[in-house]
Amino acid sequence: MIELKSLKEDEIYELWEKSGYFNPDNLPRKNRKPYTIIMPPPNANGALHLGHALGIAIEDAFIRFYRLMGRKALWVPGADHAGFETQVVFEKKLEKEGRNRFDIPREELWREMYAFTQENRKTMENQLRKLGASCDWSRKKFTLDEDIIRETQRSFVELHKQGLIYRGSRLVNWCPKHQTAFSELEVKYVERVDPLYYVKYGPLSVATARPETIFGDTGLAVNPKDKRYQDYIGKDIEFDGLLGKVKLPVVADESVDPDFGTGVVKVTPAHDMTDFETGLKHDLPAKSVIDRYGKMNEFTGPYKGMKVAEARAAVVVDLEKAGRIEKIDENYRHSVATCYKCGSLIEPAILPQWYVKMKPLAAKGLEAVKSGKIKFVTEHFEKIYIHWLENIHDWNISRQIVWGIRIPAWFCAKCGEAVVSEKIPERCPKCNGSILEQDPDVLDTWFSSGQWPFLALGFPKSRDFKTYYPTDLMETGYDLVFFWVSRMIMLGLWRTKKPPFRNVYFHGMVRDKDRQKMSKSKGNVIDPLGVAEIYGADAVRMALIVGNTPGLDPVVSEDKIRAYRNFATKIRNAAKFVLTYIEPDSKIKPRFSKKDLDNLRELKIFKKEIERDIENFRLHEASNKLYHYFWHVFADKIIEESKPRLKENKDAADKAAAGETLLRMLRELIKMLHPFMPFTTEEVYQSLPDKKQTCLMAESWN
Repeated sequence: MIELKSLKEDEIYELWEKSGYFNPDNLPRKNRKPYTIIMPPPNANGALHLGHALGIAIEDAFIRFYRLMGRKALWVPGADHAGFETQVVFEKKLEKEGRNRFDIPREELWREMYAFTQENRKTMENQLRKLGASCDWSRKKFTLDEDIIRETQRSFVELHKQGLIYRGSRLVNWCPKHQTAFSELEVKYVERVDPLYYVKYGPLSVATARPETIFGDTGLAVNPKDKRYQDYIGKDIEFDGLLGKVKLPVVADESVDPDFGTGVVKVTPAHDMTDFETGLKHDLPAKSVIDRYGKMNEFTGPYKGMKVAEARAAVVVDLEKAGRIEKIDENYRHSVATCYKCGSLIEPAILPQWYVKMKPLAAKGLEAVKSGKIKFVTEHFEKIYIHWLENIHDWNISRQIVWGIRIPAWFCAKCGEAVVSEKIPERCPKCNGSILEQDPDVLDTWFSSGQWPFLALGFPKSRDFKTYYPTDLMETGYDLVFFWVSRMIMLGLWRTKKPPFRNVYFHGMVRDKDRQKMSKSKGNVIDPLGVAEIYGADAVRMALIVGNTPGLDPVVSEDKIRAYRNFATKIRNAAKFVLTYIEPDSKIKPRFSKKDLDNLRELKIFKKEIERDIENFRLHEASNKLYHYFWHVFADKIIEESKPRLKENKDAADKAAAGETLLRMLRELIKMLHPFMPFTTEEVYQSLPDKKQTCLMAESWN
């Protein structure tokens, strides 16, 4: 008789860490072929949420499976400085303290934020341990480690040398509150109902939702096929404006929708993305009339200093007095660009920024996926990826914040020339000036995290990079297909000449039992660590994986987690029963029945099925099959059928066979369940009479 050892999760994790087997170099068998996952680095600015737990459960399942399969399994953990995201979180902290980031010297602010992220990072790493993440802590990385900063800046310099990075003054998405530019992906479009004003421009009438920008108009545009305005194309119109005489050219542009408003649109290149492109095509100047703080500037006469909303109301009043308002549609429904963090209206602004030319990089990214070098687990997201790369625009990578990796460019005080260099240049190559100041901007956080797979492995010279790159799997949320996955592919191919990973697995957004998105405002958020404390980490992991088809949104509730806590209890009880009838030192030779051999043979076939499911990314099916097999076949049927042979049998050889059959099946089942329920299975493994390793993760699958 063997008693089942009762082990707490913290004790089990301590056992794993002490074994050293998270580090593939320490595995007891000669694991030759590597299997690598680079953990998507959680933002080092707060606690983990259920979405993080989902990713961890999936990635750990693959790592533990391939480790059992004899692969040299490496899972590199990390944390992301998260640029703007972290700065916003830190600003809220400063506000509570009655402080303002704009009043804090740059270096001091950076040091405070670094300390803040490191504290959060410790908390986050302990949470990963609570969830059972078997990652190699000896290789953990932070996106502001010195080597990563150095190589990220080197990438910038090399891209610039190759003509793939340039500096240009273009219209950018600008947040007046946070005082930084965004790429198009970081803009959140929301539907609003606003008045649509029909304003007279001499003989023509224009429909606009932004009358406050009329001082920046430099042209009018009509569709070239619109017969109503053929006589105006190529001519100037003159009229009395609010600040004096106005003269505007009328241009023909196919982007104009003849069915919108009157079919005539005003062109304001400095304050609208579409108008900016129209202005470039027709050589129309861009005149800024709103400053970086969202206020009217010196070109707006009496409206100078007014905020946009205030100016809009004042301008409309004055246009009505001047008889220029034809009518107002009060129910104009349209989408407006907002800051995805604070909700402020984006005010497009013309500013000098650094851009990456994306089309040359996208061409290689497309080829890698279309040729099958990189495979998407779900075809749906492959199509989305291809469509986006085929229609990609240049990427603004400048951010006007403190927190991040500084752009390796210096400006000459004498001639204003930008000098791109890894080190501080001694002289300006254009005018030989000696006073150069570094660009105050930092790189978009996605520029550094877009290089994460190879930088986290010590590119370019480390043994890890040569051994573990390209990686085998990138697992992340489907919302990052544009922000992150596509950029990792493009930058990885450019810098290393190899794809950064072989497979991409997208998980969905966790939903509650009513399929509602989880949010604090709805009160339906589940704290993964909180429920793990109550029901166990394995219950949380199973609830997240079972039935969770790749790319679809999983439904998770406390009831579901509770159900898998009951399953963990079922496993322990079954193991306790089996071990009760095992005599480790018994000399009795088992005499297996045909039924015993059939059960073992069927289990072997079932194991192959589970193996195929996991290898083909069907974790949701493998975990569900294991749940049903253990509970309904092994526990409810095979164990129940064995009880008479174990309890009342006077045939010692038959009794020994019944016990040995159950023990063999239990041993195989906990191996199969280990990727999904590592704590419970390890607890059982530690009580087995013939365990070959110090812990289950170092066992052999076969």
